[in-house]
Amino acid sequence: MHSKNILRSAVVAALLAAGAAQAGTLTIESWRTDDKALWEEVLIPAFQKKYPGVTVKFAPTAPTEYDSSLNARLAGGTAGDLITCRPFDKSLDLYKKGQLEKLNGKKGLENFPASAKVAWETDDGKDTFCEPIASVIHGFLYNKKIFKELGLNEPKTTDEFFKVMDKVKASGKYTPLALGTNDQWEASQIVYTSIGAPYWHGEEGRKALINGKAKFTDAGFTEPFEVEAKYGPYLAKGYSAQTYADTQNLFASGKAAIVAAGSWDIGYYNQNAQGFELGAFPPPVPKAGDKCYISDHTDLGMGVNTKSKNKEDAYKFVEWLGSQEFADLYTNKVTGFFSLSSHTIAVKDPVAKEFLDWRKSCASTIRVNAQILNRGTPNMENELWNINSQVINGKMSPKDAAARLQSGLAKWYKPAQ
Repeated sequence: MHSKNILRSAVVAALLAAGAAQAGTLTIESWRTDDKALWEEVLIPAFQKKYPGVTVKFAPTAPTEYDSSLNARLAGGTAGDLITCRPFDKSLDLYKKGQLEKLNGKKGLENFPASAKVAWETDDGKDTFCEPIASVIHGFLYNKKIFKELGLNEPKTTDEFFKVMDKVKASGKYTPLALGTNDQWEASQIVYTSIGAPYWHGEEGRKALINGKAKFTDAGFTEPFEVEAKYGPYLAKGYSAQTYADTQNLFASGKAAIVAAGSWDIGYYNQNAQGFELGAFPPPVPKAGDKCYISDHTDLGMGVNTKSKNKEDAYKFVEWLGSQEFADLYTNKVTGFFSLSSHTIAVKDPVAKEFLDWRKSCASTIRVNAQILNRGTPNMENELWNINSQVINGKMSPKDAAARLQSGLAKWYKPAQ
């Protein structure tokens, strides 16, 4: 009798456990460690209000370790149900390996324009494997107090930009431009692909590189290097050893007039700017009357792990990511990240609203190397980090920088040969 009771208890326990699993538990993989509180305190509770039976756990990995550790977990079958997707090749590789579900026809996707989906589609545009979430916009932030004190206006052209920095330098009181090259990525992702967009005409130039109709040695791609090469005298002493965190501290402390920034920086400066208001301006155009272009980069999406044991709830979550509710919450709670959906969003933060409003007067493009061009050796992303840092440091000429990029691309990419 005793053994039967034990058996009956075991069966009941097993059934209860199975029931609990079916009630729905989802784990989200992400590199956005700084968003943990937001997901846990705002976004997930909003989702659970609509789907009360589903438990969602946000389990991020440090950004520098995310790609390798996610790959290991996917290969070992231990990855979460929902995968936060990098744009383009890294996620496309996961899809090609059969690790991300095809999302074609899934609810929620209809709320995104084609331009938002391109970062998570196959090259032929036939399959979508991640739901778009948000983009980041690149430009410049400035210290309104310093600008007022020195009688400066927001620069519209590259010449005006240097004249503003000349006046700041002449005052002897502030660093004109907060920018360091120690970490390298800012020189490429915040500077070159941003200030360069007006020179290569955004999408027109980016697509021309992909189809072999343009080369990095063309003026549109070389001239941004020439602009960067003039930055040195306007940067803080020892800028080649200055990290991204150092740059943030320099600008937040009120010791620099301008900082080359991504919209994701707005939240940091809102909290840390010491006694001044932020202003913002888009990348200056080559000359007066030229069209404005911004780097409006598709930054993150969300896919479903093919080995998820709870795909039904995972699809519910993906559908919710395409809702007006999520677009409003994410855009206003993650300051400087802008929903890619076609919903109308009232942005509350004034500086974030300014960045977003650039879309009305400037043409949007994505980072120049994001699609297809990173697939060979030498890897263009790594090359751009290194080359742009060397140009700003005065260690490589603009002409040599362009030649090295083009010859590196031609080594493996037929249209560039």
